[in-house]
Amino acid sequence: MRIQGIGVPDVREVVRYDLSASLVVFLVALPLSLGIAIASGAPVLAGLIAAVIGGVVAGLLGGSRLQVSGPAAGLTVVVADMIASFGWRVTCFITVGAGILQLLFGISRVAGAALGIAPVVVHAMLAGIGITIALQQVHVLLGGSSASGAWENVTTLPAGIADVNLSDALVGGTVIAVLLAWPFLPASARKVPGPLVAIVGATLMVVALGLDVDRISIDGSFFEAISLPELPDNGWSAVLLGILTVALIASVESLLSAVAVDKMHTGPRTDLNREMLGQGSANIASGMLGGLPVTGVIVRSTANVAAGARTRASAVLHGVWVLVFAALLTGLVEQIPTAALAGLLVVIGIQLVKLAHMRVALRTGDMWVYGITVTSVVFLNLLEGVAIGLAVAIGLLVWRVVRIEVTSEPSGAEGARKWVVRVRGSLSFLSLPKLNKALVAVPDAAHLTLELDTDFLDHAASEMLEDFRWAHEAGGGTVLVVEKGRARLSDAPRRPPRRHTTGFAGLTPWRSRVASESAAAQDRPAALRSIMGGVNDYEHEHADALQAMLADVTETQDPDSLFVTCADSRLLPNIITASGPGDLFTVRNVGNLIPADPGDDVSVEAALEFAVGELGVTSVVVCGHSSCGAMHALLEDESSVVGTAEMAEAGPIRRWLRHAIPSLAALRLGHPAGRAAAEMGLAEVDQLAVVNVVKQMETLTRHPLVGRAAAESRVKIVGLYFDIATARVFEVTPRALGPVTHSVPEDVSARG
Repeated sequence: MRIQGIGVPDVREVVRYDLSASLVVFLVALPLSLGIAIASGAPVLAGLIAAVIGGVVAGLLGGSRLQVSGPAAGLTVVVADMIASFGWRVTCFITVGAGILQLLFGISRVAGAALGIAPVVVHAMLAGIGITIALQQVHVLLGGSSASGAWENVTTLPAGIADVNLSDALVGGTVIAVLLAWPFLPASARKVPGPLVAIVGATLMVVALGLDVDRISIDGSFFEAISLPELPDNGWSAVLLGILTVALIASVESLLSAVAVDKMHTGPRTDLNREMLGQGSANIASGMLGGLPVTGVIVRSTANVAAGARTRASAVLHGVWVLVFAALLTGLVEQIPTAALAGLLVVIGIQLVKLAHMRVALRTGDMWVYGITVTSVVFLNLLEGVAIGLAVAIGLLVWRVVRIEVTSEPSGAEGARKWVVRVRGSLSFLSLPKLNKALVAVPDAAHLTLELDTDFLDHAASEMLEDFRWAHEAGGGTVLVVEKGRARLSDAPRRPPRRHTTGFAGLTPWRSRVASESAAAQDRPAALRSIMGGVNDYEHEHADALQAMLADVTETQDPDSLFVTCADSRLLPNIITASGPGDLFTVRNVGNLIPADPGDDVSVEAALEFAVGELGVTSVVVCGHSSCGAMHALLEDESSVVGTAEMAEAGPIRRWLRHAIPSLAALRLGHPAGRAAAEMGLAEVDQLAVVNVVKQMETLTRHPLVGRAAAESRVKIVGLYFDIATARVFEVTPRALGPVTHSVPEDVSARG
């Protein structure tokens, strides 16, 4: 739900938000840029050059308002290999070439195709890069030097531990400890970026204790580090492969980061093709000036959104601050111990390996793809690892598509005289051997019922079934075909095979309908055409199915849950709970609010009394959602809510939103649920939506009827949060936000 016209910030507020956010991003970007340059084997100042250009050029020209670009850990391994093979200045030429290729991606408007790479492969690629970085930098942290290959870094690690430099290990270990502890500190402390505190603290410790450790060495000033790229003398095939590799990886990482950032805010979505133009321009400029390759970086972008940025000015200003620092304060960089940056990179590498991604891969059956891709990236190289991962993912996809469930068994008391063959899935020529095996098992002269529950059926399968029916009936048997799926045998010989669907759960949004309107429809007012057309589709496609589901609730209702949620048109209670008619007693209002004073809203109070007192529901669910207009209105203009004295002069929305004042106050005071939402990368408006769910649950526990029922264990009060961008549902508790983990037994009996 989006409430228009409430609390639009003026230009001064936008500038104020972006200025403060840009300083936060600058403080995050500074140590990361230095560490990535050192890990890549590039000149130290090349990381700052890339940060400046990524912020200014990509920030101005890119298609994402809030994404921040700069040197990224995802390209560290690739850049290090190119520098070792070609030298630094040829690597800059490769960066320029990759930028030109990215411009072509944007001009040809194929940027969206980069998102066609299986997410599990991308997640595994990042995990492989993270493991490689951690293996390299742990040797630097121990006071030694890293090898070029992952296997060598693994095998030499015991010797490195035995020959550890205690000073370096102390410095690097301190950085790691600070970074790992930082997320658990109070929100007020975490306003200062953890990487900055860790690096500055480690540097001050070295100075205070007089430790003998290696420090960053810089030759010349920032402007002296600017250098032109150099053409390679030979090996053009390897150079062209490097250009393609950098372009593809940088593009995929930038686009995925932009999509992730879009989920954190409610502003305009990213123009992916324009984003490619911005990233390509930044890489051309960075390569021409002697900087590292540039990508959109999720760490800096998350910090940007969390700091309250509103426009692209924040990303641009962060680049300006990096330039000012690099031009005037380069000497401070030389005080930083290399072991401190090694500790930072070890943590960054570890954080690229996300347990959440592994759990998803395990649940979805993609763990083989994940494991093979990670192993290949670590022990072969990035390009080969991704190629192998994609090949495995495609092979798994093909296997899933052609896999079909076919059963053949006798049916009824007549034994071998009656048989049933059931086919479920996509029936194509690839499935014919399995189908033939099931049909051959049917005895001659048997009465066969062939149940086809298929969403795809090609001519080869249709022809085989027709041949079998002809032969079986010629031998004295019978064949009864029952077609339960959307694909039809009669269609297969007349048209190319296609998947037959009617939309998710029979729902086709009006905005997606492409159908000619009848003359009668043309005579209707425009405001009624969509809804009456929808009723017409329902009558033809779904009424019979729904009638069967309503058979046992035609006279009375016995819902299991009272579902209190927002009036937002994008939230579908029965869909996200997989419930049917008679399961939910639903109450919807702006912001899913429950007035603390029962007399403030008779409608909500009547629903609570009827559901708990009369219907005897066993649970009361409060469900909030992302991008909530009510929460957005509260944040943009806190004067939207009014007190009792102003009630008479306020409009309906302002009077209603006063019931959310406790939620807003709790968020401002650092409510644990809000912190948990922030740690998941949710935007402030979504953090408020989560806290609001908790506060409404608290209101329910104090309600005379609901609270008593809960205390007597007759009713369970539950909080849910629906993320519209990902279509995922999370459980909300007073201190946490996480996936719904309740498992349903296979044999589910009726309530009671």
